[in-house]
Amino acid sequence: MKKAILSCLLLTGAVLGANAGHLIYTGTNGPGVGRHIVLLAGDEEYRSEEAMPMMARILAFRHGFKCTVLFSMDPASGEIDPLNKTHLPGLEVLSSADLCFMFLRFRELPDSQMRHFVDFVNSGKPMIALRTSTHAFSYDLNKGSPYAKYDWRCKEWPGGFGQQVLGETWVNHHGAHGKESTRGVLRAGDGSQERYPATAPVLQILRGVKDIWGPSDVYAVTHLPQDAQVLVWGQVLQGMRPSDAPVTGPKNDPMMPLIWLREHTGESGRKSQVLTSTIGAAVDLESEDLRRLFVNGCYYLTGLRVPQKADARCVGEYKPTYFGFGKHIKGIKPADLE
Repeated sequence: MKKAILSCLLLTGAVLGANAGHLIYTGTNGPGVGRHIVLLAGDEEYRSEEAMPMMARILAFRHGFKCTVLFSMDPASGEIDPLNKTHLPGLEVLSSADLCFMFLRFRELPDSQMRHFVDFVNSGKPMIALRTSTHAFSYDLNKGSPYAKYDWRCKEWPGGFGQQVLGETWVNHHGAHGKESTRGVLRAGDGSQERYPATAPVLQILRGVKDIWGPSDVYAVTHLPQDAQVLVWGQVLQGMRPSDAPVTGPKNDPMMPLIWLREHTGESGRKSQVLTSTIGAAVDLESEDLRRLFVNGCYYLTGLRVPQKADARCVGEYKPTYFGFGKHIKGIKPADLE
């Protein structure tokens, strides 16, 4: 794997580094040069700690972005620990980010860390949020925190961060978890154009994208506001293979929104664009066109022209761990991923 990454480094140009738990890939060639993406990995189930470094390598080595990856960490050992919900160091680097690309689940960060994330949410800068980020925060220890309203169960700020910023909080599994996989149906020709209509510029995010499939299931989406522009619908399949037929009946009539773009107005009054996808487990990202869609999203949200067919090939070997609790690889530090 290291040889493959180094060979790509020689071809495209990048600088590698790790600093105080950060994993840093700095692209030196491509349209993204000069733009900084901060990727956040912290979930117990879907292997965000594998997915986010892979996406960072693509964005840096193939497209020139500077990418900083931050992880949920064990503060004693300095190891990546997705089970630690209360320590995600380095969030202060969000102050220099042009885009936040997040994949979190049920985190309860100390106020000293969380304030950097909240400042970014209110900054007017764009975000991309994957899968469990609809329920990124869960406040059980410090209910008096000024950021407790970010809890996915919040009643005063209904649905917390997920519903208020992304457009949806955690509802339930719509497809049968681990039994019914997901086919992404692009909005062109899907028969549902009148629901959450999308403008032509937004459809650039689908440029070069044709085939999306992933083994994770479709999430239920019941609160999505009308200002959301749905790009991809989630079709529930009968099994766990891309060739399986769609489930018949109400699960696919209508289909659930799978990937959408909406605008959020922060407490500062600044407006930011937010791209949310409920598909995005590490194994889902074996789909090249799903990776391409997220690369396109990075271009679109940072004001760059979306390529006709963005290079979404993995950099180095990518064999992600299958989703499930307690399956993360132990003993890894950010520096080991350089």
